[in-house]
Amino acid sequence: MQQIRLFFIALQFFTRLPIPAWVGFEASWLQHASRYFPLVGCVVAAIAAAVYWAAALVLPAPVAAVLSTAATIYATGAFHEDGFADTCDGLGGGMTRERVLEIMKDSRVGAYGAIGIVCMLAAKLSSLAMLPPQAAIATLFLAHPLSRLAATSLIWKLEYVRGEGKAKPLAQQMTSAEFAIAAATTLLPAAVLLAAGLTSPAAVTGAVLAALAAALWLGRKFVRSLGGYTGDCLGAVQQVAEALIYMTVLATLGHGAWSAA
Repeated sequence: MQQIRLFFIALQFFTRLPIPAWVGFEASWLQHASRYFPLVGCVVAAIAAAVYWAAALVLPAPVAAVLSTAATIYATGAFHEDGFADTCDGLGGGMTRERVLEIMKDSRVGAYGAIGIVCMLAAKLSSLAMLPPQAAIATLFLAHPLSRLAATSLIWKLEYVRGEGKAKPLAQQMTSAEFAIAAATTLLPAAVLLAAGLTSPAAVTGAVLAALAAALWLGRKFVRSLGGYTGDCLGAVQQVAEALIYMTVLATLGHGAWSAA
C-alpha cells in the first residue's frame, strides 16, 4: 500500500492528473517517490498513445502527432518543457555558476529558451509524424518511461545544487535499490512491446542508448557548469532524451533522407 501511495505522490508531483483522496500526503514521502518517475511516464505514454490512435483514425499522421504531444503537455502542465527552456536560457546566457542559476530561476523565457523549445518541439513532432502509426504508438511507450529514467539517473548520481526549490524534496537522496525499481518499471513496457512484436530489438536498443547518451552528455555538462543539477535540469534531460529516442527509432527504420532520394 505504501508503494502505491508513493506512485500516486509521484503522479501528483509530475503531472496535473488527480489522485485518490485516500492517498494522503506526508512530506517525507516525496524523497522516495522519484523511484516511480518512469512509471509516471507510462501513464503519460498511455494518454499520448490513446490520443494518437484516436486522431489517426480520421486525421493524417502529422496532425495526430501534434494532438498527441499537446495532450502530454496538458497532462504534465508543460513541467519538463519549462525546465528545458529555463536550462537553455541559463546555460546559453550565464557565464558563471551563480549567473546560470539566477537565469534559470527567472520565470521569463529568453531567446535561448524560446529558440530551444521551438527546435525541441519541431524535432519531436517531425520524428513522431514520420513513424508508421503502430511504430509511433510503440515508441511513445519507449520514450516516455526511458526519458524519465534518464532524468532520474541525475537524482541517483548527482548533487542537487539549490538550497531550495520545487524538486528539492525529491532530490534528498536516491538509493541504488530505488533506482533499480525505476529501471524495472521502465524495462517492463519495453519487454511487453518486444514480446507482442510491436517493436524491434534494434528500436529498443537504440532507445536505451539514446536515453543513456542524453543523461551522460547533459549530466557532464551540468556538473561542469553547476556542480550538480536542479529541477530544470531534470526537465531538460527528459526532453532531450525523448527527442533522441524518437529520432533513433526512426533511424532504425531506414527512413534517411538520402535513402528516400
